[in-house]
Amino acid sequence: MAELGLNEHHQNEVINYMRFARSKRGLRLKTVDSCFQDLKESRLVEETFTVDEVSEVLSGLQAVVHSEVESELINTSYTNVLLLRQLFSQAEKWYLKLQTDISELENRELLEQVAEFEKAEFTSSNKKPIVDITKPKLVPLNESGTTELLNKEILRLQEENEKLKSRLKTIEIQATNALDEKSKLEQALQDLQLDQGNQKDFIKAQDLSDLENTVAALKNEFQKTLNDKTENQKSLEENLATAKHDLLRVQEQLSMAEKELEKKFQQTAAYRNMKEILTKKNDQIKDLRKRLAKYESED
Repeated sequence: MAELGLNEHHQNEVINYMRFARSKRGLRLKTVDSCFQDLKESRLVEETFTVDEVSEVLSGLQAVVHSEVESELINTSYTNVLLLRQLFSQAEKWYLKLQTDISELENRELLEQVAEFEKAEFTSSNKKPIVDITKPKLVPLNESGTTELLNKEILRLQEENEKLKSRLKTIEIQATNALDEKSKLEQALQDLQLDQGNQKDFIKAQDLSDLENTVAALKNEFQKTLNDKTENQKSLEENLATAKHDLLRVQEQLSMAEKELEKKFQQTAAYRNMKEILTKKNDQIKDLRKRLAKYESED
């Protein structure tokens, strides 16, 4: 069977229009035949006619046939305009602009293709049952098609909105968890720094106590030696000076030890890991806040 390059629905619409056109064409041909039959019955009653009589008969027949053919051609053109009006109205409902190529209407190859299609569809050997012409009207001439499309778009937007709300809620939960974790890490860091300070204070107090005990012992020994042996006074004074120098040296070593202890603590893996975790969490919180602001602006 010949095809027109259309889908099944549109091809059925073409068949319905061709059936309508064939019906109108058949009625007009019967009208033309009746014109000749009326002429035969009303005028051709004599055996011989003069030239003027024949000319008069043919002129009358010409006028009648001309009128019938002209009426049919005018009606066909008007019918085609109405059909185009339905198609354009349907397209305008969907905000479409259709274009036509008038030159294709005289394309002999396409006209022959349509003739073959009509022959294949309406020959008696494979003639299909007649379908009610009034049934397959153009559906979207009213607002039902547009309303259905808008409803589908609204449902799609609502589903997308729900998805965005769900994603926003998830991001808010992640941001809250990140803030909680950051607070815990900051508290752990403060506790660690407090423990470090307590350790420093303990070490410092213990060293000072040892030094004080050492000085006290030296003083006692010096006093005892001074009382027992006056002659060794100079030596004892030298020892006392040495002890003072040792005290200053020990205090300087204590200060250096405190600085070294603080430096070693900052170089420990626990301190570096804690600092790295805090840095990552701060970056994650900044990123989550940016994403949260982006989704809030989109809503």
